[in-house]
Parts: sequence; C-alpha cells; structure tokens
Amino acid sequence: MSQTLSSAAALTPAQVAHLQSWIGKSESLHDLIAAVPVAGLSATLDRDDAAPQAGDPLPPLWHWANFLPMARQSLLGPDGHPARGGFLPPVPLPRRMWAGGRLQWNADNPIQIGQNVERISRIASVDHKVGRSGELLFVLVQHEYRNERGVALTEAHDIVYRAAALPTDSVPQPTVAETVAAWKREINTDPVMLFRYSALTFNGHRIHYDRSYVTQEEGYPGLIVHGPLIATLLVDLLRRNAPDAVLTDFSFKAVRPTFDLHPFTVLGQPQPDGKTIKLWAHDHEGWLTMQATATVR
Repeated sequence: MSQTLSSAAALTPAQVAHLQSWIGKSESLHDLIAAVPVAGLSATLDRDDAAPQAGDPLPPLWHWANFLPMARQSLLGPDGHPARGGFLPPVPLPRRMWAGGRLQWNADNPIQIGQNVERISRIASVDHKVGRSGELLFVLVQHEYRNERGVALTEAHDIVYRAAALPTDSVPQPTVAETVAAWKREINTDPVMLFRYSALTFNGHRIHYDRSYVTQEEGYPGLIVHGPLIATLLVDLLRRNAPDAVLTDFSFKAVRPTFDLHPFTVLGQPQPDGKTIKLWAHDHEGWLTMQATATVR
C-alpha cells in the first residue's frame, strides 16, 4: 500500500477498505505522571503555580504531555510525525490535524502526580468523506486511562486527514464569533510558545515550528497553533475564573486554523444551570476558531 497520494488523486474503495481494517485495533501504554512536565506546562501557560508535588491532582488536559509517541528519528515522515502505520492506520492523505474530542473525568478518582497510569486505546471508526473542501478521512480513537483505583478518565479523540491544498479548493465560509462573554483573555502566541508546547508533548509535527515547511509545503500563511493547546487554554480560562470548580466533562471542536501571526482570544460564558460553561476562541479578525462545552461540579 503506497504511503503517498498526489493532491489530484483520490482514495480508492480498496484503499478505504484497507484503512478500515484498523477498526478495533488496540494498544496499551503505561506512563508515570511526573512533576517536570507539569511545571513546564504551568510555565508555558504563564501560570504562577506552586511547584508540583506528588499527590497533586493533574490539571485537566495536561495528560496530553504523557503517553507520547517516541518514534526513532529514522522512522519519522516528512511532516515530522511518525511514519504512517502501526497503531493508527497508514492514511496517505498528507495533512492531518487534531479536530476535536470529548472527555469525561471521574471526579472521585483523579489522576495524580506520581501515579503510574495505563492508557488503553482503540480505533473506534474510520470514515471517508468527500466534500467541498476536498477529500477527508476521519479516525476516531477511544482512550481509557486507569490508575490503581480504576478508570480515571475516558477520551474520544477525533483525527482528520486531508488532501494537499490546491489553488482551486473552495474556502469554507468562516463563522463570526460572539464577543460578549463573562470571561475573556487575549493570548499573544508566538513561535516560542508553540515550540515549548511541541517539546512538552514531543510533537514533531513541522506545521507548529517550521515556517518554511508550513507555508511552502502545506500552503498555510503561518505556524499553526496546536488544537490541543487552544483547548488547554480554554480550560485554563475556566480554571483562572472558577478555581474551585471540578471539571467532569469537556468537549471541543476545531473550527478554523489559528496562526501565530496575530494574537487570538479565548472566551467563556457560564450558563444559568450553574454547571455548564460555554467556551470558545476567535482569531484577530473575529472568526470562530474553536468551540467547546465544559461541565463542572
């Protein structure tokens, strides 16, 4: 099965069937929740936290600095990701992104610094679509995180693969974001922040730090802000404004890429039920880039 696909080509039914044979594939990984990545994320998010200690609860979404892909340098693809195949299906479409996710925490069994945690992952679905924006393939990965007391967190992770950009591609109509919110913070992202987050998550994807690659090879105007970083900043906004709230559910969807060329804004609006908080992000032009919903207790 070829690992490359020209921008003009299309996945054949046989290729799609081959990729869908990954459905049900699973893997189990173990990791120690260490203090150093927690301190690094605190610094990257510009937080004034106390030094992390064993037994402290891991802040929500900071588990993304664990269970990292440690592919050998010789096994990386041209985009900086591990070469296609292995646990994830070998999708030949060249552009991939973290499109969103849904997470549920067991508030009575938090992941804590110093714990050994197991992550059990399974490919739940592989869906092929062709739309106005070109050819897409969606992979849904289900994760379950377990410590010595049982399940602490479940996560559904949406990955989307896209064909290479073409000059004739239609551009999706952007959505104007709401600007009135109880909580608001402007994020002055820059290449240093993106590098630090890439380093903490061992993310070699070149779209986040290699400007010549992302502009010349993938056709974007600037470095792309990590979707998980924006989601983490949304939850961080909640933590800054409701420090005593315990997050139990969080869902998010990336709507539009965010680039390092301008500041962007994260916003939050608690709902009348006292448990639900709407969160979203918009770019410097006011276009919606991510939308999310959090449930707290």
